[in-house]
Amino acid sequence: MQVEIVNISGKKTTKKVDLTDGIFGVEPSDHSIYLDVKHYLAAQRQGTHKSKERAEISRTTKKLKRQKGTGGARAGSMKSPLFIGGGRAFGPRPRDYSFKLNKKVKVLARLSALTYKAKENAITVLEDFTFDAPKTSSYVELIKNLNLSDKKTLLVLGDSNKNVYLSSRNLEGAKVVTASELNTYDIVNAHTLILSESSVKALESLLNK
Repeated sequence: MQVEIVNISGKKTTKKVDLTDGIFGVEPSDHSIYLDVKHYLAAQRQGTHKSKERAEISRTTKKLKRQKGTGGARAGSMKSPLFIGGGRAFGPRPRDYSFKLNKKVKVLARLSALTYKAKENAITVLEDFTFDAPKTSSYVELIKNLNLSDKKTLLVLGDSNKNVYLSSRNLEGAKVVTASELNTYDIVNAHTLILSESSVKALESLLNK
């Protein structure tokens, strides 16, 4: 699959890039995408939630009423979860939500997500560029030139570029990553994938191992 390369002005250049079928034309696996997205989101959870159980709250332990003869249930402590202000029964405790996922499943998920983007014609290949200084307006102009102002975009660079990253940081719906940082969730979450010319080769070397 050949795609024309555009420059930062949004105009087509004379260059073309070949998006190989080994990365952008595989048999997609929806289940692998589901597992990898779930794995990514689970790893983002802090897991610091905590509620106090009956052993952890400070309330009187005096017996409230006699054991028998009241016509009601037995009650031995105000710490019981049955009373307002009592400890919580089976409340949340700090835990780690992350889980193990095989590397091959992660790679297949990324390949599947990239394939879907290629099928939807939602991939734009951009000529390698840089900004002289971090400037949000420069990145806004870039997205505008590509006619992607109303879409959620993910720009993938071959190598880290601090000026480009800082220029996009304040924009909602715009994200910049390097090829080595690319994950399935970011691909699926974006409406359009913008690949820099150098990132295509970087993805081929990373995902064809």
